[in-house]
Amino acid sequence: MFFRRKNPQNELVSDDYADLREKMVDEQIRKRGVKDKRVLEVMRKVPRHLFVDPDSMNAAYEDNAMPIQCDQTISQPYIVALMTELLELNTSSKVLEIGTGCGYQTAVLAEIVEQVYTVEILPELAESASKRFEDFGYRNIHKRCGNGYYGWEKYAPYDRIIVTAAPKKLPNRLIKQLEEGGLMILPIGDYHQDLVRIHRTEHGIECKTVSGVRFVPMTGAPD
Repeated sequence: MFFRRKNPQNELVSDDYADLREKMVDEQIRKRGVKDKRVLEVMRKVPRHLFVDPDSMNAAYEDNAMPIQCDQTISQPYIVALMTELLELNTSSKVLEIGTGCGYQTAVLAEIVEQVYTVEILPELAESASKRFEDFGYRNIHKRCGNGYYGWEKYAPYDRIIVTAAPKKLPNRLIKQLEEGGLMILPIGDYHQDLVRIHRTEHGIECKTVSGVRFVPMTGAPD
């Protein structure tokens, strides 16, 4: 998979931001301990500046989250890389993403795995992300506008689930859609949030707190 924007010659669009991505990966991600070579490679590759508002493109590779449409955010590059690494992906992983947002995390996942299923509750965000996926030529992203608390039962179970907005407690319906042996990464909490790694085993679930984080709250009706 690679980024190919539609144009009359069907050629790769030139990228003037490659050096900034290289610097981002070296200074913000690799030095903070992310080691997965596939994750580092994809973070060097996916053009984050094309997922933010046009007037924010020059700040796209800075070390922070950024506002996008509908009072939502695109996560800090390090957090995107960390959550992706924590999923322990392989090419055959079947991933459910809750919270498509602008589509940046979705694209990072789609560069690594064969199939990504992503759910966004806000129609405006779902539509703009869908347009980006089409422009970039992704064929392995399946998208839906709906309540993320309910997941996407039609294609369950998933061996990996990632949530990019913070519920106040662990969503039960998502746990039920996680395959035995599968992993889920999500922020949990209200004002004080923790990034949590869930492992579903034959005996139940194992939870591990990774770090403190700050995400927008998860909206929609909980279980």
